[in-house]
Amino acid sequence: MWENLDRPPLDARAISRALVDGPRGSWSRVDVVGRTGSTNADLLAASATAADRTALIADVQDHGRGRHSRSFTAPAGSQVIVSALLKLPGIAPESVGWLPLLTGIVVVDVVRSVSEVDAVLKWPNDVLIREDDTSVAASGDTRRRGGKVAGILVEVASTHPVVTAVSGVGINVSLTESELPVPTATSLQLAGATVIDRSTLVRAFLRAMGSAMDEWRDTGWDTAPLADLYRTRCDTLGRRVRVSMPGDVELLGRATDIDRHGRIVVVPESGDSTPVAVSAGDVTHLRAVDDPA
Repeated sequence: MWENLDRPPLDARAISRALVDGPRGSWSRVDVVGRTGSTNADLLAASATAADRTALIADVQDHGRGRHSRSFTAPAGSQVIVSALLKLPGIAPESVGWLPLLTGIVVVDVVRSVSEVDAVLKWPNDVLIREDDTSVAASGDTRRRGGKVAGILVEVASTHPVVTAVSGVGINVSLTESELPVPTATSLQLAGATVIDRSTLVRAFLRAMGSAMDEWRDTGWDTAPLADLYRTRCDTLGRRVRVSMPGDVELLGRATDIDRHGRIVVVPESGDSTPVAVSAGDVTHLRAVDDPA
């Protein structure tokens, strides 16, 4: 018997039947573990022998990693923690960078369709609940509004003979206010989601991810359709932003587009107004022209 009745462990058999063995199965293997250090690290270690479409799900991970090696932890059963090993035969090296953005598109669509919460993307792949999205519980109590609800980390395992990558996703499902890692985070439960069942969410995500990869592969890894999908879900576009880039370089301006390489295009506020395409950096959404904080 599990300790927390509100956070039951995932049913490994049911998930595997649905995603591997069932009539809609499109995954080679799906494993569920109670605890591990990092699902991404585990799949990276197994990448040389693991089949395409291998997924690993954990109830809790002790050494979870985000972008820039940022660590995070959460109580067991409070998140969807899943990593997927994906092979991309024939993809151009410059297109691989679209995989994190594609994963973000999938997470946003699953959160919207399954949990009925208005999720959006902050470039490149942070999944947010809109700050002005006021969800009201059945009791009439206003729930938490905005915040980061999911993070994504994609790591390339190898480039030869086939590009192989691991796409890891962490979705805050039932975290309470006191359990949030930072004040800017939120969870599906706090956002008033209609569905917070982790099994339902992880099945929906892996099915959608499999379909998205099939569609992308069938286009010959064309990034133009992905760019169109991404733009319609990206809350960064049109905003005044601060971009903190490697080398302690900071850019203030307005985000105007996503280019074909998945870079955010920013028109600087001062000096040369030539648009700058940024491939790596931390973006902060700014509220007013006179408030750079």
